[in-house]
Amino acid sequence: MRSCTICFAKRRSEMAQLLKRTHFCGSLRVSDAGTEVTVNGWVARQRSLGGIIFTDLRDKTGIVQIVFDDTVSEDLFVKASELKSEYVIGVRGTVRERSSRNGDIPTGDIEILACELILYSKSETPPIYVRDDDNADYNLRMKYRYLDLRKPRMQHILKVRHEVMRIARDYFYENGFTEIETPCLIKSTPEGARDYLVPSRTNPGSFYALPQSPQLFKQLLMCSGFDRYIQIARCFRDEDLRSDRQPEFTQIDIEMSFVDSDDVFSVQEGFIKRLFKEIKGIDINTPIRRMTYDEAITRFGSDKPDLRFGFEIRDIRHLVEGTEFKVFADVIQSGGEIRGICIDGGSEKFSRKDIDKLTENARHYGAKGLVWIRKDDDGYKSSIGKFFREKDLEAVADVFDAETGDLILIVSDKAGIVFDTLGFLRRHIAGIMGLLDDNRYELLWITEFPMFEKNDDTGGLKAMHHPFTHPLDRDIPLLDSDPIRAKADAYDIVINGYEAAGGSIRIHEAELQNRMFEILGLTEEECREKFGFLLDAFKFGAPPHGGIAYGLDRLVMLLTGELDIRDVEAFPKNQKAQCLLSGAPAPVDDAQLQELCIETITEE
Repeated sequence: MRSCTICFAKRRSEMAQLLKRTHFCGSLRVSDAGTEVTVNGWVARQRSLGGIIFTDLRDKTGIVQIVFDDTVSEDLFVKASELKSEYVIGVRGTVRERSSRNGDIPTGDIEILACELILYSKSETPPIYVRDDDNADYNLRMKYRYLDLRKPRMQHILKVRHEVMRIARDYFYENGFTEIETPCLIKSTPEGARDYLVPSRTNPGSFYALPQSPQLFKQLLMCSGFDRYIQIARCFRDEDLRSDRQPEFTQIDIEMSFVDSDDVFSVQEGFIKRLFKEIKGIDINTPIRRMTYDEAITRFGSDKPDLRFGFEIRDIRHLVEGTEFKVFADVIQSGGEIRGICIDGGSEKFSRKDIDKLTENARHYGAKGLVWIRKDDDGYKSSIGKFFREKDLEAVADVFDAETGDLILIVSDKAGIVFDTLGFLRRHIAGIMGLLDDNRYELLWITEFPMFEKNDDTGGLKAMHHPFTHPLDRDIPLLDSDPIRAKADAYDIVINGYEAAGGSIRIHEAELQNRMFEILGLTEEECREKFGFLLDAFKFGAPPHGGIAYGLDRLVMLLTGELDIRDVEAFPKNQKAQCLLSGAPAPVDDAQLQELCIETITEE
């Protein structure tokens, strides 16, 4: 027992020592040759060639090769030979040029000849490889996220995330914005998604909500005279998850007083321009192109159009009126739409089997099928060829400016189904054809969103953006006569088919805000109960104001070329909103529930 204690004490003493770092692993270059350095990090790889040992040492900046050869002491050599992957060590040595360069790493011209080695801690065999090409199961990566985050790619992504936040703070501070924190324990108010509720111990039976956004508080800050506000805000929404959505996320939240939408655009374009220049080295042309919501839907089938490729939607209804083809005839009679897209070179790219797969995809969006037309060297081939003459097919092809080798896909149905289906198909097909270039960025503003949309649950109307969005001045009279036609002074920044930011000019008049609530079916009592504090603020002088919020996670995803938003967060949740690392959410003790006056019910 005594010998074991002494052995442990010796090892503990060795591990307790610290070699003070002078350089990061990835920072060393040929210009450092001859310099004595100290580096710390994790063993990425160990290779022994008899009388020489090569150790790749990794820290947050990269990898450098450490050499232990016959010039070092026997004790040091033995110590080095016992190193394994993910051991944490410190090394002191001299930088020298390598005899054979490694072009795969920035430090490939040099290596460190070691003279001292400290073992800080050992590692068991990791359950995943700490390298970018490990192809590990995603759940396993999330369970051992601290290992996953050691990978160079993950280190890079989180550095980009940091830089985006730094640039945002620098830019908006320079432009007169004040960073102000808003509460995370707030009153539950309807904002479109389900709230995460937090029970109050001191007020039994009452609940806080975690904020879906700082919307109401940043409007109150405008009423407080702060004029320009910024916050990098954590937000929470209890909604179904997907590849670009998490239950908790981060917004770069902005609000400005005494502005119209043009003022908001101008300030935000300055930020976007700086962001892309510093992160990607790309000069974004400003002013950024603008497109109305209606134009985006009719031309691209989406309010988030991807403009990196063509495949623009065209209307052919006028060409097929009077047709005997029953599918088209029925749609025309019912007032529906007949529109399509032209796939450049698609005739050779997509076989009949491929088109059948696209048809199945289209059915998920409500389409009953796809009509196709091929333009080949020997004329036209089509799924509706027996109903249309060659010259009729040619007339349709002319609408799309189709050339030999192109493929036309047509959908006929209700307007919503047509646009949704074609919007999906153009992006889906672009992906298949390799047209989604991550190194190219197409930005635009989408403007003039509808104020309202149908509420399928109540049969009434609901706010398309949120209930605090100001209508376009020209459309205010429509609130009394035909509110569904009213357009909002709302806007989104779209980048490569993703909404990167969304905002609006806000209502600042109590009377107009009450009218908005009335259209949404809220009683005066409900308005007072839910939003009384905001309406009261309006009584004491509220400035015209508006703002925008960037999805930080989505911005980083776009800037790094990632396809899953979970890969741009340090500790994300899975598709069931679970943290596989910590085990959250988890049951709690009965005593905790009793303290909160909560009783759980188990359904049989």
